[in-house]
Amino acid sequence: MLLISSASITALCEPIMPTPESRFPALQNCIYLNHAAVAPWPQVTADAVQAFAAENARQGTLNYPHWLTVEQALREQARELLNAPAAGDIALVKNTSEGLSFVAYGLDWQAGDNVVGIRQEFPSNRYVWQSLTKQGVEFRQLDLYDHPDDPETALLALCDARTRLISISAVQYTNGLRMDLAKIGEFCRAKGILFCVDAIQQLGAMPFDVQQVQADFVVADGHKWMLGAEGLALFYVRREILEQLHLTQYGWHMAEGLTDYTMEEYQPALDARRFECGSPNMLGIHALHASLGVLLATGMTMVWEQLSARIQYLVDGLQALPDVEILSDTRIERRSGIVTFRSRTIPNDKLFKQLQDNGVFCAPRGGGIRFSPHFYTPFAQLAQVLRVLAT
Repeated sequence: MLLISSASITALCEPIMPTPESRFPALQNCIYLNHAAVAPWPQVTADAVQAFAAENARQGTLNYPHWLTVEQALREQARELLNAPAAGDIALVKNTSEGLSFVAYGLDWQAGDNVVGIRQEFPSNRYVWQSLTKQGVEFRQLDLYDHPDDPETALLALCDARTRLISISAVQYTNGLRMDLAKIGEFCRAKGILFCVDAIQQLGAMPFDVQQVQADFVVADGHKWMLGAEGLALFYVRREILEQLHLTQYGWHMAEGLTDYTMEEYQPALDARRFECGSPNMLGIHALHASLGVLLATGMTMVWEQLSARIQYLVDGLQALPDVEILSDTRIERRSGIVTFRSRTIPNDKLFKQLQDNGVFCAPRGGGIRFSPHFYTPFAQLAQVLRVLAT
């Protein structure tokens, strides 16, 4: 007769904890240090998308009311992620560029007005403001290389009585420089200047509090640190200034009574849904809902603590390599999920290929190589990367 000890019975009854590789399958195939570009999905996200696709194939929209509950759950997750006053303050839009365009072409501009931003921004946060020059609006750009120690003070010095808006990224995409948003937000609120934040390199990587930073607009795609699919972004508008932003797109979904298809006179939705002109991206909604579930269950404070520890590990390892120069600001208050470096002896393109050939997925950015791990990246993989660089 087979005898099983009580300890064995207890072990059999205990739930099997999923391994990082099972939760994040990309870990099995490469060393993924490119979350600042497009992130791989967690397994739960892939499962959610597959289940959604299978359900759609079997029965179409028969269960559409349930899909709407997932959409509402995502809106509440977004509210929690931003610490927004209400879920209705956030619209689900296509991408960061669309959200920034809503701001640029929804405001009333007068010739002589100006927008203040940063020269080294990703194109999405430059082109849209440059396009306003045909309306007589000046785009004033701070060169970060001229003000490495205190860029906020230099940025604010560009403002004057005709400054209508400051628009910057929370974290710079090339070198991971984290801006002091609270300082800028306080200045803007005191001066009556609108404050727009491109948060694509912060949301999902570290805590964000839209009320604390006093932002009027926040926009971010879900496909980077939020671990979602491309084609879906969060667009926050402070409720008190909602009416200042004129609509530039129209459709059935942006109406307050969106289910009454026969009404001849309509009213735009009373909340941020007014910026969602057409049918929602239900596939992307299911994906982002699953991914944010992973992040929020972990807790954004814990996500950031674990990610920050990995950045510190990389910084320490890179600093120990004699021919490596770190291009990122390594001060704790400036840290993000990005660390960028270059070799003093190996051309950037050659170094990038060397990393790729060794299964390290990263990006050439800002004159160097950009690493962007996430909270789940194993330290063993980071150690392997450093060994590659040491050879």
